[in-house]
Amino acid sequence: MAVRKKRGASNEIFLLDALKDLCTERDIPPELLFTAIEEALVFACKKTSGADKNISVEIDRDNGTFHVRESRDVVKNVTNPNREINLLDARRINPEAKVGDVVTKEVPAGDFGRIAAQAAKQVVMQKIREAERIVVYDEFTDHANDLVNGSVIRIEDGNAIVDIGKTEAILTADEMMPQDNFQIGDRIKAYVAEVRKIGKGPQVYLSRTHPNFLRRLFEMAVPEVQEGIIAIKAIAREAGARAKIAVTSKDENIDAIGSCVGQHGIRIQNLVDELGDEKIDIVLWDNDPAIFIANALSPSKVMRVAVNELDKVSRVVVPNNQLSLAIGKEGQNARLAARLTGWKIDIKSKSQAKDDVLDSDFRVSKIKGSRFFSSTLKPKQPKPPKQPKNSNAEQVEQPAE
Repeated sequence: MAVRKKRGASNEIFLLDALKDLCTERDIPPELLFTAIEEALVFACKKTSGADKNISVEIDRDNGTFHVRESRDVVKNVTNPNREINLLDARRINPEAKVGDVVTKEVPAGDFGRIAAQAAKQVVMQKIREAERIVVYDEFTDHANDLVNGSVIRIEDGNAIVDIGKTEAILTADEMMPQDNFQIGDRIKAYVAEVRKIGKGPQVYLSRTHPNFLRRLFEMAVPEVQEGIIAIKAIAREAGARAKIAVTSKDENIDAIGSCVGQHGIRIQNLVDELGDEKIDIVLWDNDPAIFIANALSPSKVMRVAVNELDKVSRVVVPNNQLSLAIGKEGQNARLAARLTGWKIDIKSKSQAKDDVLDSDFRVSKIKGSRFFSSTLKPKQPKPPKQPKNSNAEQVEQPAE
C-alpha cells in the first residue's frame, strides 16, 4: 500500500496514519497490526545485534513512537554477556538491583540492514495474513447457521467452490439437492453448516439439504416468523423431494399456516421455486401429541390416535381409502411425520384396526379434523355460478332500497 507523507507531519504521526489506513483496507483490528509490527521489529533487532538477546519492542498506540528494550539476568559470574549482567553493571542501571533480578534498559534501535528489514517485512505480512484469517473465521463463526449468497467460481470433484465475499466456501455434492446442477458463474443461496479452522485459514462448509436451510428461507419469506409471532416448532425434510414443517402462532388473531402460505400462495411458491419444486407440507403444531401426529400425517385424514407418552409410541387409524395416502409413496409421508413429531407411528386402516386391543398405557383421542397446507395438492377451483333454470327468462331488476 503506497502512502505519501504529509508536509510537516512527524514520522510517528505518519506511521500511525499509515497503520490506520492499512487496518481499514484489510479490515483487521489495529491491535493485531501493532503486535505484528512489534514482533517484526524484535526479529529485525536480533538479526542486527544478536539472536540470543532478550529484546522487546513497544509501540506507543497514541503517538506512534517505539521503544527498544534489552533485559538481562543479574548474576555473580557472567557466562553469556548477551543474556546476563554482573551486579556492579546492573546497579548502574538500577541501584537497587540484586543477584537474581532482571534489569531492563532502553537501547537505540540502530539502522536495520537490508536483510533484517526484509525479514521484518516478511514477519509483518505473515502476521497480517494470520490476522485476516482470524477476522474471517470469527465473522463466519458468528454467521454459522445463517444463509449466505455467493457465486460458483469452480467445480472440483463434483463439489462447488463458492465465493461468499471474504473467503471461499465448499458446497459438497452430498449437501446439494438432487436437482442442483450448478455451473461456474451461477448465483446460489446456501446454509452455513460448519466453519472449521485449518492451517490455510477458515474453511466454510455450505448445505442446501439441511433442515435449517428451509427454516432460514421461511424466516426470510414470512415476516411473522422473523418477528417471532409465528414459531417453527419442527422440520422434517428429504431434500429435493418433500418436507414437513410444523408451525404455531403466538397471537391467536394470526393464522400461522395462512401467513406462511401467503396471499394466493405467493410466499410458499417462492420457497418451492428456490427448492426446485420440493413439495412442502405446513402443519399446525399442537401441544397434544395425538393432535400433532394427526396433523403431521396430512394430507391424509385421521380418525383416531392412541398415544403411549412414556414410550412415545402411537397407533393411528385412518379411513380405509386413506391408508396409502397416510403412508405415502415408499413410506415417505409416514417417515417424515415420525421425524417431525419425534414419535413412532403405526398406521392402520379402519378395517385393519377393528379387532385391535390397546393396553392401559395408551390414551385414545378421536380426531375431528386437521389443519394443514400441502403444496402436493392442487388448489380447489371455484365452482361456476349456477345458471337459472329458464335461461330465456327475463331478468327482473330489483328496486333499490
